Amino acid sequence: MQQRSSWFRFSTPSLVLIPVAVGINYVGKLFASTLKLPLWLDSIGTVLAGMLAGPVVGALSGAINNVIYGLTADPISFVYGLTSIFIGLVAGIMAFKGWIDGWGKALVVGLAVGFTATVVSTPLNVWFWGGQTGNFWGDALFAAVLAQTNSVWLASFLDEVVVDVPDKLLTVLAAYALFRSLPKNIKQLYTGSGELESLD
Repeated sequence: MQQRSSWFRFSTPSLVLIPVAVGINYVGKLFASTLKLPLWLDSIGTVLAGMLAGPVVGALSGAINNVIYGLTADPISFVYGLTSIFIGLVAGIMAFKGWIDGWGKALVVGLAVGFTATVVSTPLNVWFWGGQTGNFWGDALFAAVLAQTNSVWLASFLDEVVVDVPDKLLTVLAAYALFRSLPKNIKQLYTGSGELESLD
């Protein structure tokens, strides 16, 4: 595999990809919210953008999505813009390191993205919401752990883990499925060749 000269290319395909990724994120989050799923599904486009165009484009897609969703649907979304940035960065870096050439590796990316989101979001949850996520299942665990340990940070971390890790696993697998389904000529717009390039 050839090396990429950079982790991002602000080419026309990359610029077009950002609003597409934002749209995928937006629809996913509305879908999960409408059905009251114990998931968020708001980062599929972010991860896909990272896989195709690199970590910087992935991070931009995530951040822009949070701003738009915050302005149009839920102001709480602004708080988690930082989380979305890190999701795009981690997914994009791992993709460029060759972690998108099989379902097994995609699972590893999902775990990495999930725990990254947990680490970034836990302090935000503590600072803004007393440690809770707003997710019914996670907050039930938060209450139980807090009652047993009296540790807001541990309770908040576990609250985030039980929601974010499954959510991001499904998110990355969905993004990977979309990535695999793309025609070869579409992928070539971002890689410049018929195969994926890595940083190694």
